[in-house]
Amino acid sequence: MQTAQNYVKNTMLKNAKSFLLLLIEDNPGDVRLTQEAFKEIKQNISLEVVMDGVDALKYLRKEEPFTDKILPDLILLDLNLPKMDGREVIREIKADPYLRQIPIVVLTTSNARQDIINSYSLYANCFINKPVDFDQFFTIIQKIVDFWLLTAELPSLPASMNNNPHFYQSIS
Repeated sequence: MQTAQNYVKNTMLKNAKSFLLLLIEDNPGDVRLTQEAFKEIKQNISLEVVMDGVDALKYLRKEEPFTDKILPDLILLDLNLPKMDGREVIREIKADPYLRQIPIVVLTTSNARQDIINSYSLYANCFINKPVDFDQFFTIIQKIVDFWLLTAELPSLPASMNNNPHFYQSIS
């Protein structure tokens, strides 16, 4: 059983680690809100942003113009995106043997029962209704960080994926 002292020690060790999150969101206001929430959280977290599903997959597959990007530890995904909606993004990520390990948190204004069911059916790891109030939104972001980055053990993706900008071309 883990003592409170060990929990604090382990959390401090994880706090020293840096994390990369990919936000897939097309609404500039929601992007700013998310960036502000992460600035308030005193963790070593970098937030990359893409505005549509097509660019999200290009980013994750290290295609132009994202060949130098590092794969994220966690994906925050809106469902209602231009070019390719969030459901299709989940489907593509979870069908990929390398990318499927990256947890996907659906963070959306939709609270439609069918969107919740569909997201989990496609193997999203979490579905959260995005509050419009900043204080509530900040609380949600803090809980995401606490659980996904400071508590849960995330898989390490193969180093070759991050070190090789043409990883996908080399396995094709």
